[in-house]
Formats: sequence, C-alpha cells, structure tokens
Amino acid sequence: MGGDALTLPKDLLDFSGYGAQAIRELIALADRLKRERYRGEDLKGKVLALLFEKPSLRTRTTLEVAMVHLGGHAVYLDQKQVGIGEREPVKDVAKNLERFVEGIAARVYRHGTVAALARHARIPVINALSDRAHPLQALADLLTLKEVFGGWEGLEVAWVGDGNNVLNSLLEVAPLVGLRVRVATPKGYEPDPALLEKAKAYFTHDPKEAAFGAHALYTDVWTSMGQEAEREKRLKDFRGFQVNGELLSLLHPEGIFLHCLPAHYGEETTEEAVHGPKSRVFDQAENRLHTAKAVLLTLLK
Repeated sequence: MGGDALTLPKDLLDFSGYGAQAIRELIALADRLKRERYRGEDLKGKVLALLFEKPSLRTRTTLEVAMVHLGGHAVYLDQKQVGIGEREPVKDVAKNLERFVEGIAARVYRHGTVAALARHARIPVINALSDRAHPLQALADLLTLKEVFGGWEGLEVAWVGDGNNVLNSLLEVAPLVGLRVRVATPKGYEPDPALLEKAKAYFTHDPKEAAFGAHALYTDVWTSMGQEAEREKRLKDFRGFQVNGELLSLLHPEGIFLHCLPAHYGEETTEEAVHGPKSRVFDQAENRLHTAKAVLLTLLK
C-alpha cells in the first residue's frame, strides 16, 4: 500500500506501549481498507499461525480472511493438535513457530500464555483473546463508534454486565481517544480498579444509571468459556442486568447497542435488541475483519 508505514510495538498483547496517535492511525488505516474493499499482495508468501485453545467464529474467520485478502495464508492449530503448556512447553512452541511462520495469533485461556509466547518468539504475537484482554475486539469497537458518530471525543459508552476481558481492553483504549466509559456490574464482578481509574470511568452497580443518556450500550455474555461451573450462580447474580428494550430506551436519542457476540438470548440480552433498530452488532462483527487487516499489515509487513 502507498503512504507512510505505521510503526507499532512488535506484539499486540494489550494496549501497553500504544499511544493515542498509534491507535488513531490504526483505526484510520482500517477505515481506509474497509472503504476501498482492499485486497492486495502486501503479505504475499507470509503465514500467520492461529494458535487457539478456545473455539471461535469471528476471530478465526476474520484473521484467516484478512490474511487471504492481503495475499498471505493462515494455518490453524488447536489445543488438541498442539497441547500448548501440556504436551509441549509454551517456550518451545514459540521457538518452533518462529522458524515456520511470520506471526502468531493466540486465543488462550490465561494471559500468561500469550505473554510467554511473545517473550520467547522473535516474531510478532497478537492476543486474539485472553482472560485479561481482547484488543482486537476493542479496535473493532472503536471503528464502529467512529462510523456511527464521526469520532470518539466526548462519547459516553455504557458497559453493563461482567467486568471481563472485553471491558478491560475498552477501558485501556478509551482514554487514548477521548472516549468516556460508564460501567455497571453486579457486586463481586467489578473490573480492575486501576483500569477504572486510568480510564476515569464512572462506576455503578445500577445498569439504568449507567445507560441513561449514553451514546452506546455495550454488553457481553455472563458466562464465558471456562466459567461453565459458575453458570447457575452467575445467572442469579446478574439478574436485572439484561440489555433489553427497557434499558435501550434510556439511551441518547441516537444511541446504539453493541455486543461482541456470541449472544445468549434471554440472558445478557434479547434477540430483539440484537436485531433491532439500535443495534450495530453486526457492523461491529464485520469491523473485526477490517481492523484485523490493519493490525496484520502493520505487524507482519
């Protein structure tokens, strides 16, 4: 592609080491790629390893398609094949893969696993989800908000639900672009207080208070992969935190609904909310492709 190259840190594990300018340029690149429906040979001959402990629809598909659109390839390696940390130490997996491929995208249970991959591999490592962070999702969220509202400065995004990895990444990136975040979780499910403080986020245990007048209302599943044993307790604890028509009616008149998917209808949200007029959920999902292209173009160039 023409133009000046964007330089990012070697790895994308979270947004540590990323400044405001880097995030803005990354989203601008993703926006350009989307508008141009860009396909090229920028990564011709390059291969991305998808090292996944967890199954995926959006993450796997968007990374594979992004590599194809950029002239490269992806190879999928699941936990049954690799046994990362079990059949073979993380360090050894990293030392092998750096000899075969140009980058690793790891979707793992523990953040320590992806951090160890980055520490031991000489090639770029991308966090495709860990228990601490989901930076690829946050980038798609930013692109979606920019498309709807034209920018981020002064926007109020209300998060209702679990204080999880998706929220962590949103809180990390929000102060870099001037986004304001309100957070409502049940007691016992609060996010890291340091992240709340860094983002200057407003926190409450009342979802209606968080949602009132917000430009976007964002939620995620109450029970993620690996938390199945807690399901019944979580369903009880999260009562009153469902994003439905009543909660959406409290938004700013131009307010939108966001969800990183998959959605569990009847739990954290309703089918009517996901498929209703305020929803930008599927735009958000599509933007995972365009932001993935921007990241891959930059890190694997």
